[in-house]
Amino acid sequence: MTITIDKLVPVAIGDHSEETAAPGRRAAALRRLTASAAWGGVGVATFVAIWAIAALRVDQLPSPAATLTELRHQLADPFRDNGPNDLGIGRQIASSLGRVFTGFGLAVVVGVPIGLLIGTSRRAWQAANPVIQLLRPVSPLAWFPIWLVVFRDSLTAATWVIFVTALWPLVINTAAGAATVPRDQRNVARVFRFGRRTYLRHVLVPNTLPSVVTGMRLSMGTAWMVIVAVEMMSSKAGVGMFVWNAYNAFDFAQVTAAVVLIGIVGFALDLAFLRLGKAVALEEHHS
Repeated sequence: MTITIDKLVPVAIGDHSEETAAPGRRAAALRRLTASAAWGGVGVATFVAIWAIAALRVDQLPSPAATLTELRHQLADPFRDNGPNDLGIGRQIASSLGRVFTGFGLAVVVGVPIGLLIGTSRRAWQAANPVIQLLRPVSPLAWFPIWLVVFRDSLTAATWVIFVTALWPLVINTAAGAATVPRDQRNVARVFRFGRRTYLRHVLVPNTLPSVVTGMRLSMGTAWMVIVAVEMMSSKAGVGMFVWNAYNAFDFAQVTAAVVLIGIVGFALDLAFLRLGKAVALEEHHS
């Protein structure tokens, strides 16, 4: 009986310490979150103050207050459709997001397999590297007239510009992840004579997935920046056309309001991929 009690006492103490430590961890997490929000507020306040000072010195630059008023006006009916020349900002952003996700999806389908191939095959890397290094530095806007000649439709051309833009970060990050699979895992796969499918499923993909998500995050951020410029060139639809039309109408408050919304959407997309990256890393750690 004594032995049983001696064995149980440390367990009971350990359980009690676990229970008392949990509120401490939650409090620490809350403090970190509060500090992060406070410093974020300081950064935003500083940016708005600089903006307000600049607006006082530049006559045509809208102030933060004027931009906020315009934002309220635009968000009062964001999905209105009064013809092609009077579409709400929400409808324009949705149109741009549709093109971005289509081009981005194509880039994922094409880029991830290419990245896995060149990351695991030296010959494939030697063959693909010159092409990647040649095409990667080319400005995304330089591709627009080429795709326009191919498809003869500016909106389709814009989607393929996003495809090219999103392709390179995906290929490079996927290849880097595939090339850094731990040696011990590769040795185990050789010892147990894993087939290609087994190796791909249980070794290559799990170890490469965090790098793939990082590439997706970079690709999406770049694609969302590029779509605005491409739609300015296409002059048919989307948030880029909305900004360009507002500029031509000398409605600079509408321009700054659109810029704020573009930034918010970009921040939301980046946050989503950041959460996905953390989830993948956590799953990899647990496995």
